[in-house]
Amino acid sequence: MKKEIIKRFTTYVKIDTQSNEDSTTTPTTEGQLELVNLLADELREIGMEDVEVDENGYLMATLPSNTDKDVPTIGFLAHVDTATDFTGKNVNPQIVEKFDGNDIVLNQELNVVLSANEFPELPSYKGHTLITTDGTTLLGADNKAGIAEIMTAMNYLIQHPEIEHGRIRIAFTPDEEIGRGPHKFDVSRFDASYAYTVDGGPLGELQYESFNAAAAKVTFRGNSVHPGTAKNKMVNSGKLAAAFINKFPDQESPEHTEGYEGFYHLISVNGDVEQTKVYYIIRDHDREKFEARKATVEQFVNEMKSQYGETAIRLEMKDQYYNMREKIEPVKEIVEIAEQAMKNLNIEPIIEPVRGGTDGSQLSYMGLPTPNIFTGGENFHGKFEYISVDNMEKASHVIIEISKLFAAK
Repeated sequence: MKKEIIKRFTTYVKIDTQSNEDSTTTPTTEGQLELVNLLADELREIGMEDVEVDENGYLMATLPSNTDKDVPTIGFLAHVDTATDFTGKNVNPQIVEKFDGNDIVLNQELNVVLSANEFPELPSYKGHTLITTDGTTLLGADNKAGIAEIMTAMNYLIQHPEIEHGRIRIAFTPDEEIGRGPHKFDVSRFDASYAYTVDGGPLGELQYESFNAAAAKVTFRGNSVHPGTAKNKMVNSGKLAAAFINKFPDQESPEHTEGYEGFYHLISVNGDVEQTKVYYIIRDHDREKFEARKATVEQFVNEMKSQYGETAIRLEMKDQYYNMREKIEPVKEIVEIAEQAMKNLNIEPIIEPVRGGTDGSQLSYMGLPTPNIFTGGENFHGKFEYISVDNMEKASHVIIEISKLFAAK
């Protein structure tokens, strides 16, 4: 299984599948469709049935039940796109066999080092086979690790028909990293009672709570005049944006929060004297606090309008997804089954809230309760991303064990 996971994963990460928020197509990039079509071919090769790619690049397939028991159909999902935070082009994965626990030089020429000083969890992987970047790109374990693990688990079940399981559906989706993953996902066509996203981080993660999430784009309009004659005429939109940014409490940002603490996150600032655009995301697990945070953003905008005029600032704010806990708690047994699966494999479950979102956040509100399980990766979305192959193999076994437990109920 280990060799299979390595081969699949290192193949998938070399395909550039970064999503693009500025695109209006689905998928938003051609690379995602390239990977989806490759996966469809591989699914057919291993013997999966009903392999279909729809017009929006959503891939679904079926592993038929091999039992006469009345077992609910379950699903496993992963997303094909990678994050936009750091380049995912020309990924060159590096395999570190029997990791010695010391710093890893990712790129000697650029002096990029994965160090235990900066990432204290690194020495705990001593003895593992790790896959890292070459220091110039992200790796793409989020979420190509999940894809490799699902593919490997399905192949294992097909090769071991003595393992009893019900009907299993799998899906690989586009554009999760820009919040659009489930937007065109056909829940009725997927036809599963419950599902799991394989989109978590380190070994043992099991999550059924996510943030409530919103995005806010604020546009500031200025008045550009030659600086030599600008007195009482120029309005610098960049300064307006800076004044707006300074209204936010610094301690309520991602770098100062953890656990159930929410935040305002400044994603980008782009502009000049005439016009500046500021992009924030707003996150909180508690729905009331989430609504209060959105109200605070509106308050700050209104304060700026009262000072600089109604036309000087424009706010566009929209909800992205909600905390999936509300939809999963009524069927909490699906979390308990995943927890038992991990314990059966001597994996200590770590049940924590997702400090982010998964496709499961939206899918749960679309009628498909979908908790999230680990992939084994660390430091997603950047050049220090790495993953343990040993833990990827364990993730595949968890998928298999969940399937067995549903059939044993």
